[in-house]
Amino acid sequence: MAGHSKWANIQHRKGRQDEKRGKIWTRIIREIMVAARQGGGDLNANPRLRLAVDKAKAANMPADNIKRNIDKATGNLEGVTYEEIRYEGYGIGGAAIIVDTMTDNRVRTVAEVRHAFSKHGGNMGTEGSVAFQFKHCGQIIFAPGAEEDKVMEVALEAGAEDVITDEDGAIEVLTAAGDMEAVRNALEAAGLKPEVAEVTMRPENTIALSGEDAERMQKLLDIIEDLDDVQDVYHNAEL
Repeated sequence: MAGHSKWANIQHRKGRQDEKRGKIWTRIIREIMVAARQGGGDLNANPRLRLAVDKAKAANMPADNIKRNIDKATGNLEGVTYEEIRYEGYGIGGAAIIVDTMTDNRVRTVAEVRHAFSKHGGNMGTEGSVAFQFKHCGQIIFAPGAEEDKVMEVALEAGAEDVITDEDGAIEVLTAAGDMEAVRNALEAAGLKPEVAEVTMRPENTIALSGEDAERMQKLLDIIEDLDDVQDVYHNAEL
């Protein structure tokens, strides 16, 4: 099944994340704390916590930091309590945007997110206004040049829902959200190392933006992503 080119967008996103590396630890720590609080501190019994710890290790976070924040979340140490809140809205050209936050002050967070939308050409919507345009799923992506037949064989055997080859040669493996880790592990055991492996909100359809519209959309996304309480931002714009 052929798909639209996502590789340029993914490389662009990863480059911008690298530029903001200083904030990555903060976001990972919040994710660890919420995952541990909801599902307990046992990595073997808590898939969400396992994924968060994997992210922490990939970001070179010391093991002591990881353990300390799991202990905080599970009540062994005193710490801040975060809640998860999702906001939805529209960006430039009607592009859909989902903003996932973790906050200890929802009044502050909603004010900051609403201000970012309104000041930079977007509109914050109501709950459910754009979420229907996205699918909650596992997404595993291989760079152009990966062995397509081998990726497809291993992924489907491990329980993947679909394997899509984009027009630029990148390979995208889609799974149910709960199956992503098992499929990724099977691929890595077969010697296939993905560039991206995450549980995400994947847009069902995309909106192409170019020129000034693309620049305005990128600025809006940057402003939202830079907010302290924002964990993840999903959108359906092809920039």
